[in-house]
Parts: sequence; structure tokens; C-alpha cells
Amino acid sequence: MNGRHIRRMNLALQGGGAHGAFTWGVLDRLLEEERIEFDAISGTSAGAMNAVVLADGLLAGGRAGAREALRRFWTRVSRAGGLLAEPLVAFLGGWTLTPSPLQGYLDWLGRTFSPYQLNPLDINPLRHIVASEVDFERLRRADGVRLFISATHVRTGRLREFRQHELTPDVVMASACLPMLFRAVEIDGEPYWDGGYVGNPSLLPLITESPAHDLLMVQLNPSCREKVPTTAQEILDRLNEITFNSSLVKELRSIALLQQLLEEEDPAGEETRRPLFRQIAALKLHRIDATEALAGLAAYSKLRTGWGFLQQLYRLGHETADAWLARYFSHVGRRSTLDLSAYR
Repeated sequence: MNGRHIRRMNLALQGGGAHGAFTWGVLDRLLEEERIEFDAISGTSAGAMNAVVLADGLLAGGRAGAREALRRFWTRVSRAGGLLAEPLVAFLGGWTLTPSPLQGYLDWLGRTFSPYQLNPLDINPLRHIVASEVDFERLRRADGVRLFISATHVRTGRLREFRQHELTPDVVMASACLPMLFRAVEIDGEPYWDGGYVGNPSLLPLITESPAHDLLMVQLNPSCREKVPTTAQEILDRLNEITFNSSLVKELRSIALLQQLLEEEDPAGEETRRPLFRQIAALKLHRIDATEALAGLAAYSKLRTGWGFLQQLYRLGHETADAWLARYFSHVGRRSTLDLSAYR
């Protein structure tokens, strides 16, 4: 294809447990689009898993290899979790996972006992899947797609962005370590939890370390809910969404304010801007939002791993990405399609 028609983009992939299968569908549709190439990917939690599987698949077999790798990964996730998770969440209320006595008991159990007591062997089947599906040695030495994986440093509460040359299965597990389910993951003697608390996903490295000016976010947690939550479960679910969106909202607000200031600056000063400010001025933001597609799902559905459920999420992601491409692809490379005025 003529290089003039290729659009290079950066991807920012949000975490969201099993809802990451929606992102799988989005990525599969983007990989079908030969007019798009990826320069860098930032991922957190499930977004981190999708990011490393996608990048390694591209290295091993191009677009077709990446699509196959993602499907194989999510198939194995379903097989590993289906024997326990699917019957459990079905008992908890099915698709919407409405409250039940068992849900209340499990909530009490999780608040009373830590994973150090409930899971002393620190069993996490996802680690084996990630380690066997991704060739981390190949990924670390590759010079193709840049990767940035976010985790929360437990002792300081600060964001740690792991670069490509630092990636291991433990880094990915640290990015996805929910502290009420799993023990902190130690890397070089330091403990880490899920990156979603402080960078979900982190945008700054995509802006500062990639020459591409288009940044596409895949957002799983709804930014806005029209209905005010009134039940205890609805309130907890909305708090969960707000918590895991807060770092992204802050970054978008900072970008919006900086772009506004740069727009109002004297044009004569453009040539003397620092590289970071030039990148922010040129940045074009886009978003594929799962809010409408996943509106009926409660937070507990992030634990569902049944193949039928994951396939449904995949289809929703594929369809949403297809609709986004039809509406917005012509704007890529020209202007932002995400309105930042709401963040100013």
C-alpha cells in the first residue's frame, strides 16, 4: 500500500478484567485495517496483557499473527477460569450479576481475609498463560512497537512505567495485581499492585517518546453515568469506575489545559518551544469508548471468563471499532476526534 495513506498511531489500552475482551475485539478490527500502523502502546492490567500479546504477535507473524495470538490468549483465559469463575458468577446473578447472599458472603470474606491468607501459594493461572504465550526475550530486544506497562509502587503509591527492555511476565502480573485478590508482585525487591490506581492507562510516555501524533485510547470504564446509583452495589460499582478512571481524567485535563495555553501563545514562539510542548501541541486524541456497549454490566462481570461471554465482548469491541473507523478514520492525522473541552 502507498505509504502516503498509512496512518501511524499510538494506542492506550485501559484495564478492566474480563472486559479486556472488548479491547481484543477492537484490536482485531484495527489489525484488519491496513491503513493503520502502531508506533507505541501503553497498557494497564488487562490492557497490558493485550498490549504484550499484540506486540509479540506482530513480531512473530505480522497482522495475521497478532490476530491469532490475541484469540489464542483469550481462549486460554477462558479455559483457565471457566471451571470456577463461570458457575460462580452465574450463581451470583448472571449477565448483570445482581446482588445475592453468596455475593455478600464473598464480599465479607474478601474484606476480612487478605490474599496472603486466602491464597498463601499465590496461585495465579494468568501468569502461566502470559509467560507461555509471549516470548518476552524476543519482545525485549525488538525495535518495532514501543511498549509501556503501568504498575503502582506499593510503598510510595507512585506510578512505575516499565519500558520494553524491562518487560517480564512479572511486570505484566504486577500491572494486573488487584491487591484484594493477589499478593503484591515483587520486581527487583519492590512490591507492585495494579497500575489502574495511578495510570489507567498512562498517556505521557506515548506523547514524549513516540514521534506519532495520533493517540487512540480504548476506554473500558464509563466516564459518565446518567443514572444516579442508589443501591449499595450500584454505589460500589460507580466508585470502582471513578477510581479506575481518575488518573486518566487528570491526564486528559492536563493535556486540555496545555493545548489551550499553547493555542493562545504568540505564534512567533512556536519555534522555541521545548520538545514536550511541541508534541502536546501536535497531539491528536481519539477514543473508542465501551460505555454504550457495556452499559448493562456490573463490576463483578469483570471476573467472568466463560467463552460465550468473552466472545460477546469481542463482537461488541469489533463492531464499536468498525463504527469508529467508518466515522472518524478520515480525521486521523488531521485533527482530534475526542473533544477535550469538557476536561478544561
